[in-house]
Amino acid sequence: MRALVYDPEAAHGVRFAEVEEPEPRASEALIEVEAASLNFGELAFAARQLLPGEIFGKDAAGVVVRAAADGSGPPEGTRVASFAGTGGWAERRAVDTANLAAVPAAIDPGVAGALPAAGVTALQVVRRLGPVLGRRVLVTGASGGVGRFVVQLAAQAGAHVVASVGRPERAEGLTSLGAAEILVGSARPADPVFGVVDNVGGKLLAEAFGRLEEGGVALSVGWASREPTVIDFEEERMRGVRKRLEPFTVTAPFGADLGYLIGLLERGRLDPQIGWRGPWDQVGEAIDALLGRRVPGKAVLDLIPGH
Repeated sequence: MRALVYDPEAAHGVRFAEVEEPEPRASEALIEVEAASLNFGELAFAARQLLPGEIFGKDAAGVVVRAAADGSGPPEGTRVASFAGTGGWAERRAVDTANLAAVPAAIDPGVAGALPAAGVTALQVVRRLGPVLGRRVLVTGASGGVGRFVVQLAAQAGAHVVASVGRPERAEGLTSLGAAEILVGSARPADPVFGVVDNVGGKLLAEAFGRLEEGGVALSVGWASREPTVIDFEEERMRGVRKRLEPFTVTAPFGADLGYLIGLLERGRLDPQIGWRGPWDQVGEAIDALLGRRVPGKAVLDLIPGH
C-alpha cells in the first residue's frame, strides 16, 4: 500500500513509499483511511519520534474494513476517527479500538480527521488547568491547531481567554472562537492570569510563567519556538507567588475524549478550523504552509478522491 514515511534525506523528512499492509493485533481495527491531518510537532520533531521508514501520522479518519478480532470496538463499515502515535498517513491503518470513535454520517471525514491529536490534547490540557470559570487563561500560539481548540474549549468552560499570536493576521477568527483579548507579537498580559497553555516555549513561556497569579499553573504543551526556556527562579521567589510549571503530556486511551469532541462537533459547538485542505499528493505544499506559519488551525490531507 502507499504511505508517507519518514526519510531524513527527503524534504521535511517526508516521502511516499510502498509499504507492507498493516497486520492488526487482536484489539485493533483495520481502517481504510479517507483523510488525515498534519500536526506541527510530528513534522518539526520527526527525528525524535520516528525511525527511517516508519509511517507518519497521529490523526486519521475513515471506515473500518476489518473489526477487531477480540470483539471490541465498532463493526465493519463504521466510519471512525482515530488517534495513535504513527501510521495515519497511509491507505490503511491498524489502530487499537480504545483509541478511536465513531463518526456520524453527517460529518465530513476531513473534519473528523482534524480532531484527534490537537483536539484531544486541547481537551485534556483544559481539564488539567482545573476549574477556569471566571478566571483568566493565557493561550500562547493560539493560532495553531491546538491553540484554536484550547481557545474554544476554555471559553466554553467559562474562562476569560487571552490569545497570544505572533502576527496580526494570525489572530483572524480567534474572537469568534471565544477569545476575549488578543495579544500580538511581544505584547504581554497587563493583568495576572490563572492559567497558561503554552505552545511556543522559549522566552514567551518564561514571561508567561511570570504573569501567573497565586495558585496558578503554566502547562507547556508545545515548543514551536525551538528555543530554550530560561526562568530566574530567584526572581520568582522574590515575587512570593505560589504557582507551578508542568510539561504537559497527552494521556491514552483517547477514544472517549475523541468521542466527546465529535459530539461537540455534531452539535455545532466546535470548529476544527481547517486552514488548508487538499489531496495527499500535495503533502509538500501542506507541510511548507504549516511549518511556515501560513495555516490558521489545521491542515488536512484527503486520501480518497472527491473528498
